[in-house]
Amino acid sequence: MKYTVSIHIDLPLETVVQSLADPSNRPKWLRGLVLHEPLNGVDGQVGTESRVVMKAGKQEFEGIETITRREPADLSEIPKGTVVHFDREIAGNGMWSAVRDRLIEADPDTTLWESESEYRFDSVLMRLVARLMPGTFRKQSQQPMDDFKAFVEQGRDVRKEGR
Repeated sequence: MKYTVSIHIDLPLETVVQSLADPSNRPKWLRGLVLHEPLNGVDGQVGTESRVVMKAGKQEFEGIETITRREPADLSEIPKGTVVHFDREIAGNGMWSAVRDRLIEADPDTTLWESESEYRFDSVLMRLVARLMPGTFRKQSQQPMDDFKAFVEQGRDVRKEGR
């Protein structure tokens, strides 16, 4: 299963990219993040494998994330017209996914974030669920993008919701 979701963020590309790449920001916008720890390499760098634990309700997912692409490698000064790429693969619990994120300057004060997701499942049941409920997967991919937008534009922290 493959699909793409996107969002416009009302901030310059460099601000968005640096906020997205900063590991200390992840818990503020990534709902259900329990753990994200590099097992080898440097967080966010190509080839780095990290243990990721996510929780949604009573369900917990654990997997290994591998960074497969980060361009440009140096995010401190992004050349004008550059499309920034963050790609990763996650494997665990009978599934594999690849996420290919592209961040594009829509105009000097707006960033377009496009995220292409691909999923593969080991079990026949999960393959059936994916075919019957593709909207659920899209929504699951769109939520962190919406939360990130609220975080960088308004300072909203998902950990403080519902308290």
